[in-house]
Amino acid sequence: MSATVTLEIRSFINGRGMSARQWLLTALCFLIVLTDGMDVAIMGFVAPAIIGDWEISRAAFGVVMGAAPIGLAVGAIFAGSSSDWFGRRKVLLLSVLSFGVFTLLTAFARNPTEMALLRFLTGLGLGAAMPNATTLLSEYVPERSKSFLLAAMFTGFNVGSAAIGFIAAYLLPVHGWQSVLFFGAAVPLALFPLLLLALPESARFMVVRDVAQEKIGAVLARISGADLTGFTRFTLREDAVAAKQPIAVLFTGAYALRTITLWVTYFMGLVVIYLATSWLPTMMKDAGMSLDRAANVTAMFQLGGTAGAILVGMAMDRFGAVRSISVTYVLGAVALVALGLGGLQSAWLAVVVGVVGFCMSGAQTGLNAYAPGCYPTQARATGVSWMLGVGRMGSILGSSIGGVLLGFGWGFEGIFAALAVPAVIAAASLSFDGPSRRAQANRQLDEQPAAAE
Repeated sequence: MSATVTLEIRSFINGRGMSARQWLLTALCFLIVLTDGMDVAIMGFVAPAIIGDWEISRAAFGVVMGAAPIGLAVGAIFAGSSSDWFGRRKVLLLSVLSFGVFTLLTAFARNPTEMALLRFLTGLGLGAAMPNATTLLSEYVPERSKSFLLAAMFTGFNVGSAAIGFIAAYLLPVHGWQSVLFFGAAVPLALFPLLLLALPESARFMVVRDVAQEKIGAVLARISGADLTGFTRFTLREDAVAAKQPIAVLFTGAYALRTITLWVTYFMGLVVIYLATSWLPTMMKDAGMSLDRAANVTAMFQLGGTAGAILVGMAMDRFGAVRSISVTYVLGAVALVALGLGGLQSAWLAVVVGVVGFCMSGAQTGLNAYAPGCYPTQARATGVSWMLGVGRMGSILGSSIGGVLLGFGWGFEGIFAALAVPAVIAAASLSFDGPSRRAQANRQLDEQPAAAE
């Protein structure tokens, strides 16, 4: 009888370099997030053409614009967390297929009601894609470079959002708004067969769900490129969790505080980001700035955010996640105060807006990369998806409160200086969980088994 030879998956992945299959998985997750970004942003570019074509008011079209964000929140909370039951691969495949199909059907909508329903259904798929791409990639990359790789993956959202803008500018004048939606549907539908062939299931998830050892070994060998025929048992060393239901894990023991701090931090960060990006162009236009300059200045926020995501991710791997994200939020608060004090006539306006984007979007992306490591495998997708879903409420508040503040007579200076408050709250909230996370990390290092026993 042959002896049982055990391989601990976490140690195995952390002890190796990235294989070709792991780099392929990183690229696939980047493309999923890119298509997600395209289809989230697409309505903003085609809305003026649809309003003109249907001869309806902006208010009447508001139900369409609001449908996808609601679907995103619902999809993140419910569809996103379903992968802790059914698997990361299955839910990711279904989400990409669904938002591709419903984006295609949106092109055939005949009125705002039909389009709003289709955009809500599209949002369900979009909301499920992001947390599951995050979770799957986090479970297959070495922890020493995980933050950087996840942050790089999230830049796909900005790339996709920007790309669909350029594509819309090309297609709209010649082929109409339907052609933009056709393109937005074609990309995820074309990506789907590649995902079907190359996307692996998480080996960690398979261990937690007691999948046959032979299947776990086959998947892990394929993704790592290693010969694992000598191993007969695959394990996962994690802290024991009493709760059986994934949602219950979020509020069990130390995870309860962690969950609340993540929700508060993500919510506050999105309040700042969405208020700034939604109302900055309007405030600049009202101050007499030309539309093209307003657009260029606002674009600096996204440009800074993309650079911030990469550099904050690198800092997280080197200096620690909580410290890097918290410091970046605080620097964002300082930049917001400087933006408010400098005013719209400042010669440094574009630069300061870029710094605000660097700090706030960089910290927010860093939080996306940090969240998967806050939960055990059995509840990881649930933890990430609920953070994203609850955080969406912050985006809704940020998008709407700007108009309210302007109605109360607040000016550019007051609004942006006040935004430093939620930025500081985000930093302070995340710091509350720092000690328990450090204690857990030290405990795991002390208990770290050898890769093979």
